[in-house]
Amino acid sequence: MKAISVGFGVFMGIVPIWGFQMVTAIALSLLFRLNKTLVIIAANISIPPMIPVIVYLSHVTGRIWMGENARYISFSDEITLDFIHDNAVQYFSGAITLSVIAGIVFGIVTYIVLKIFKKRQHA
Repeated sequence: MKAISVGFGVFMGIVPIWGFQMVTAIALSLLFRLNKTLVIIAANISIPPMIPVIVYLSHVTGRIWMGENARYISFSDEITLDFIHDNAVQYFSGAITLSVIAGIVFGIVTYIVLKIFKKRQHA
């Protein structure tokens, strides 16, 4: 349950529902009877120093879904509505993909670490 709570918290910290991440994480952790403290701590992956990394990785991950329309981050292009639309679609699809993958990875890593510490305590 602890590993699931951490994985879910990381998922909620990355999923692009800005301003509602923590409220949604708490509400769903109550609904799913998860460890609320671990969910909140893990959801704080989106603290300000990590936001540029998360946005960049989300944009890069979004290339998977964009095919030929994939964009690379460029700061020299003119900003048009098409530019914003193409990058927003790529970012949102990448952010959702990244949140699922990161949630699963963090959950598995947490599970393995907890198993290792449990074995050491019994030994």
